[in-house]
Amino acid sequence: MSSTKTLFDSLDFKAVLDGLGQGVLIFDAEDRLILDNIAARSILGANLVIVRAEGWRAAAVLLDSARDDRPSADELRAKALRQTEPVRFHTFLAGVYTPCWATAIYGLGGAIYTMITLEQPDWSSLTELMSRFRAEARTSVSSTLGHAELIKQVLAKRTPITTTDQLASRVGGFADLMLVHMRRLELLMSLLHRLELIRTGQLADIVYENSKPIALADFLEDLLEELSDAPLTEGSDPDADCRDRITVDVPPDLKVLGSKAHLTSIVRDLLRNSIMYSEPNTPIILQATALPKTRSVQIDLIDQGYGIRAKEAGRVFAPFERARQPQIIAEFGYGLSLYLVKTEIEAMGGRIWFNSEEGVGTTFSFKLPLWRAP
Repeated sequence: MSSTKTLFDSLDFKAVLDGLGQGVLIFDAEDRLILDNIAARSILGANLVIVRAEGWRAAAVLLDSARDDRPSADELRAKALRQTEPVRFHTFLAGVYTPCWATAIYGLGGAIYTMITLEQPDWSSLTELMSRFRAEARTSVSSTLGHAELIKQVLAKRTPITTTDQLASRVGGFADLMLVHMRRLELLMSLLHRLELIRTGQLADIVYENSKPIALADFLEDLLEELSDAPLTEGSDPDADCRDRITVDVPPDLKVLGSKAHLTSIVRDLLRNSIMYSEPNTPIILQATALPKTRSVQIDLIDQGYGIRAKEAGRVFAPFERARQPQIIAEFGYGLSLYLVKTEIEAMGGRIWFNSEEGVGTTFSFKLPLWRAP
């Protein structure tokens, strides 16, 4: 305790704030801005001059710029002062969507202060994201246009002796390639939408609003039936024999609490990976077990695929990262789905992990809250 006190006595509090990457504004009970840091000056620019002059009133106007139907800055501040934990919210500053926190700070003698924390926008991730989207969209569009032009040429050059089967064979091959590119672009659009909900802080609220009991056995049965209309992979015959490989072992009365839409994306992504990174005829097992002591359900997806090298394990859940194994690099992918899966599972109050051995297979396991009738 004494060493901690000595440490704080020797620290320059203002220097500590200036060393933070987040912008910090501290207001006293009279609504005056009594402290700010370098990051706050960078984020607010000339607006900070107004906040220094007018205090909380000017800050509230800035923070309400992205309000719509959300609580006002005054309401968020009042909430922060009523509770012990920080209140998260978002605002729109200088054209940038900015995550923020409001926190109550209790000083000596009963003084109460409000601290507003502003996160620095991460343009590097957005730049990388847009670069990938432009590259994929450009490839899909140019390939589709090229194949459409080839179809026109085939139709224009047909002769009276060209049979319907010959024409269908030539045109069908080009149509299959166009379909592959469009499905890849559709997949990327879906991944980007899910990533947007995470990066803008909307995921937690959406999951909370849509959480309800899900009967796992019925859910998985419906999901597998829908694979004919929503294939897992983008090939010309994407779901051929895929369902024959999947064995489901789930108790009929087992229910989890979660968002059905997000659980659908999670299971589809895990199944897609198992199918892509294993030989066509190898089995895939989906099983679930109730864990009453922890009030959770463990769901395991087991394959006999290529496996993951130990040195690649740290890349598995990182965004835009893929293992460098030849079998994995050879398959199409963005390196984003497992990052989304992990984040969405955690948003539903669960966690995910995996066990893998190269050349033997991989088991992805995740837990979700167990639902029981009151």
